[in-house]
Amino acid sequence: MSAGQNSLELFARAKAVLPGGVSSPVRAFGAVGGSPPVIRRGNGAIVEDEDGSRYTDFVCSWGPLILGHAHPVVVSAIVDATERGTSFGAPCKGEIELAELITGWYPGLEKVRFVSSGTEATMSAIRLARGYTDRDTIIKFSGCYHGHADHLLVDAGSGLATFGHPTSAGVPEAFAQKTLVLPLDDEEAVQKTFAEVGKEIAAVIIEPVPANNGLLIQRPEFLQYLRDETAAAGSLLIFDEVISGFRLGPAGAAGQYGIQPDLATFGKIIGGGLPVGAFGGRAEVMDRLAPLGPVYQAGTLSGNPVAMAAGKAALTTLERDSVWGKLETLGQYLDDTLGELLKNGPIPAALVRIGSIFWISLQDGEPPRAAADISPDAAEIYGRLFSHLLDNGICMAPSAYEVGFLSAAHTTEDIDALVREVGAFFEGLK
Repeated sequence: MSAGQNSLELFARAKAVLPGGVSSPVRAFGAVGGSPPVIRRGNGAIVEDEDGSRYTDFVCSWGPLILGHAHPVVVSAIVDATERGTSFGAPCKGEIELAELITGWYPGLEKVRFVSSGTEATMSAIRLARGYTDRDTIIKFSGCYHGHADHLLVDAGSGLATFGHPTSAGVPEAFAQKTLVLPLDDEEAVQKTFAEVGKEIAAVIIEPVPANNGLLIQRPEFLQYLRDETAAAGSLLIFDEVISGFRLGPAGAAGQYGIQPDLATFGKIIGGGLPVGAFGGRAEVMDRLAPLGPVYQAGTLSGNPVAMAAGKAALTTLERDSVWGKLETLGQYLDDTLGELLKNGPIPAALVRIGSIFWISLQDGEPPRAAADISPDAAEIYGRLFSHLLDNGICMAPSAYEVGFLSAAHTTEDIDALVREVGAFFEGLK
C-alpha cells in the first residue's frame, strides 16, 4: 500500500518537524506499514487526501464523529460561536448548557467539570478520588487505556497485589508504585487485592467497554462486582467513558449495564469533533474540587465556548434525530453481513460489536474479554487486510488492536462495500 505523491511529499516534510511525522503515534502506520495519506477534508462518511483519493472512513477521528464529518448542524454552531469569540477564560453560557445536558442524561452525574482532553479528564478524576478518600493507591486493568498521564502508563507487576511498572520512558518508577494492574474479567484477582490492600485503595478505574486493546466486552457481573467491592471498601469506582460516553446512548455504558459509578470521564463526542474532555460525579465528591475544596485542577481553555457549542449541537442532534436507534439498526446490518462473512471465512475471525463500536477479532474461539487472550498473530494478518482495504477506498484504524466506528453518515451501501472488499481479501488468501 502506498500513499499518493502529494501525501508522500507532505509526510516527508512532516517527519522533519514532527516526531515520526505525526501528533499521535498510531497515525504513523508503524503497525501496518506504508505511509499514511495526508487528509485535507472530510464530509459525511468520506475523507479525502491531498492527492484527491477518497475513502469511506470507519475511524471517525477515533470516535468523536458519531454524526460524520462536517455535520451541518455542528458546523453552523461552530461558526456562530467563533463569531462571538474563540476563548474567554471566563464562564460562558455554553458550558452551563452543555453541563446541564450531560448531568441530565448520565446516571448519578450531579456536577461536571470540563477539561481539554480525555487524558486530562482521567488524570483529574483520579486526583479527585485520592483527595476525596485520602488514599493513594488506584487499580486499573490490563488492556484498558486511560490516556497518557504518568501514573496510568503502567503495566502489570508480577503478582495480583504487586504494584505496576512504567511502560513509557520518562515515567518515574515511583509514579507507578501507587498503581495496581489487574486482569480484566477476573473477580478472584479483585477480591484478593481488596483483601490485601483494600484500605489503601482510593479508586478502581475501568473502561466499562474496553476499546483500546481490541473490543473486550465485559460481563455485567464483573462490572457489578467492581461496584459492590469498591462500595464496601470505601473506594470510588470510576468509569472511563471517553469512548463509550454518549456513543452507546444518552446514559453511556452506565445506562447499558445499569451500574452507576462514583465518577465518570468523558471526551470525544461531547466536543462534536473539537478538543474537549470532562469528568463528573455526585456533588459530594465534585465539591472537593477547587475553588470549593482542596483538590486543585484548572485549565485556560477548559469550557472553551467553541467546543461547548459544538458539543451541545452534537448531543442535541443525537437526541432529536433518534441517532442511537438508527446506529443500532446499522450495527445489526453489520452483524448480519460482515459478521457472517468473518464467521464463515477462510481464517479464524469474528465481528465484535456493541452499539456503533466494532472490532474484527482475528483468532480462534470466543472473542476475548482480556488483553492476554488476544492472539499475537493478529497484527500480521490485519496489516495485510488494512492495506487491501485502504487501496480500495476504505479507511480502517491502522492497528489490529484499535476499534472501528459507525456514524450517522454511514449507509448500508458503505457496509456492503466493506463486506465486498473483505470478501475479496479472503479470496486472495485462498
